[in-house]
Amino acid sequence: MNEAPENKDTPTSIQEDIQRLKEFANWMDNRFTIPGTSIRFGLDSLIGLIPGIGDTVTLTSTAYLIGKANKHKLPWHVKLTMIWNAFIDWLIGLIPFIGDIFDIGWKANQRNVALIEKHIEKDTQSSQNHSE
Repeated sequence: MNEAPENKDTPTSIQEDIQRLKEFANWMDNRFTIPGTSIRFGLDSLIGLIPGIGDTVTLTSTAYLIGKANKHKLPWHVKLTMIWNAFIDWLIGLIPFIGDIFDIGWKANQRNVALIEKHIEKDTQSSQNHSE
């Protein structure tokens, strides 16, 4: 009888996941530059320009990141911080013009990926220290 193999994350698969999350956050928050400036923005800012629904649509990126946080078993308080980052992005993003400027600086997706990466690195170091 064939048993399904356990789905264990290897250090390589974890690093690949983090890299994909960083690329995703880059597209959402930093992919483009305003010509003649060093100001960077992403799809989150562009979609957020659609009055009323743009910022709500971009909340789906948080759902994706929360799913990855669940996959890597991040604690509830880290996920709550991620939700808070997205909520602030959404709430202030609803204010015309001011919300769009805020969105360029807040970069909720990058904040959330940094939280995931920090926690995974901490867990990886902790498990390495326990195995020595």
